Amino acid sequence: MNQEMSQTLTQTGPGTPMGELLRRYWVPVVASKEVAEPDGPQVRVQIMSEKLIVFRDTSGTVGVVNEFCSHRGVSLFFARNEENGLRCAYHGVKFDRNGKCVDIPSAPQMCEKMNIKAYPCVEKAGLVWAYMGPKEHMPEPPELEWCLVPEDHVFISRRLQQSNFLQAMEGGIDTAHVSYVHRYEVDRDPMHVGTEALKYIKADGNVIFTIEQTDFGLTLYGRRNADEDHYYWRITQWIFPWYTLIPPFGHHALGGHLWVPVDDHNCMAWSINFYPDKPLSQQEVKDMSEGKGIHVKYESATSFRPEQNIDNDYLIDRTAQKNKDSYSGVFGISMQDASLQESMGAIQNHAEEKLLPTDKAIVMARRMMYDTAKQIHNAPKLPAQDVRSHHVRAAGVILPKTQDPIAWAKENLAGSLDHPLHTI
Repeated sequence: MNQEMSQTLTQTGPGTPMGELLRRYWVPVVASKEVAEPDGPQVRVQIMSEKLIVFRDTSGTVGVVNEFCSHRGVSLFFARNEENGLRCAYHGVKFDRNGKCVDIPSAPQMCEKMNIKAYPCVEKAGLVWAYMGPKEHMPEPPELEWCLVPEDHVFISRRLQQSNFLQAMEGGIDTAHVSYVHRYEVDRDPMHVGTEALKYIKADGNVIFTIEQTDFGLTLYGRRNADEDHYYWRITQWIFPWYTLIPPFGHHALGGHLWVPVDDHNCMAWSINFYPDKPLSQQEVKDMSEGKGIHVKYESATSFRPEQNIDNDYLIDRTAQKNKDSYSGVFGISMQDASLQESMGAIQNHAEEKLLPTDKAIVMARRMMYDTAKQIHNAPKLPAQDVRSHHVRAAGVILPKTQDPIAWAKENLAGSLDHPLHTI
């Protein structure tokens, strides 16, 4: 990948081609529970290099506004959240959830010139979502399956990853690595243990991919040998521009991710487990809360930085690596991935990489994102903005070697969430 393409894909701040593209999609900002109380404490976040404040006003409605007061640039993190607005602690300038300046004690006639930026927001799946793009292009809020189920059916966590969002997301697209970096972890992890899929994943590390470009992104068909007459197919969905749906493991909860740029050197990785048709059990919620499965333990109770991080070498255990308790010496599925992705540097040197056949989906995703970003002003329709295209599932399935997996998926996975779940 040349330097111009690399910069286009990895730079997401205001005014950049990729930043403009990503802002055409709804983005999760915080969990609703972080701003649960009307007139409660506001929260600072950074999304695509924009520093924002999230708060719930007196009426119980959430607002997402620019962090800084338009008067002297003071952070509204220190503001008083009261009487349907944020009042700056420095000189009393007050803003409502739409960014409108509603009071200046020393100069009330100046209010209409003092507004700050605010973004439309909705609450869905227990998250606060913001739309940061032009209002005339605002799509419907996302309708991935985990956004539609009751809140007790889904568990969502997030963690800071100290790398560009692109290489983090590409790790979700690259399912070939499961046969290696996770091969010992999955034997004991409660979200993966005891499933037939593990037998095929471990037995055949030479996964062969067929990639289908769709109106919502890409469908990845990873083929491994099952027996003399059958293949085991892991079918992953990449939903443009930052979602993945993970092929399920047996009876365990379904899973997915999305990766949101904090800035060009960090991203927020959101991890989701859910059931379409039943609540998560108390034990499953406990396990996920303790960092098992695709979730993590945190450095502190007020931080989204993982306990295992670059400053402590991710608590790597060389004895465990030697004894085949951990393939890389790092424990935890998400941190096994993040440690390797962060080791590439904050932004990978794409000019030095030498891609392999298993990277076909990464190449296609990069090209799709690059072309869409470059053509955004001329494109009549952007990928996955019709939320009906979100109604798709991942799958794990054994098919006869003569069966075309793309034809099978069109009948069994796409276009409706009423299809049976396919998992082994």
